[in-house]
Amino acid sequence: MLAATIAACAPQRPADDLTLSTKVKIEMLADPQLGALRLQASTLNGVVTLSGTVPSQQDADRAVAAARRVAGVRGVKSDLKVGG
Repeated sequence: MLAATIAACAPQRPADDLTLSTKVKIEMLADPQLGALRLQASTLNGVVTLSGTVPSQQDADRAVAAARRVAGVRGVKSDLKVGG
């Protein structure tokens, strides 16, 4: 009983990095403009790094915004390349 009480009162753990990366990828795949771009997302300590190539700066900004929408993301770093 005590363990259940302690578990219920403990602060909620933030999502782990792998889960955050997966959620960000799903968010980008669900976006009609980003889904076909095969962008990558990796996470370290809640900070997501996006990589890949996008056709325009607008698409890069859209990808960053999509990553920021995911609950638990503490920050977003863009290593996206524009053009090519």
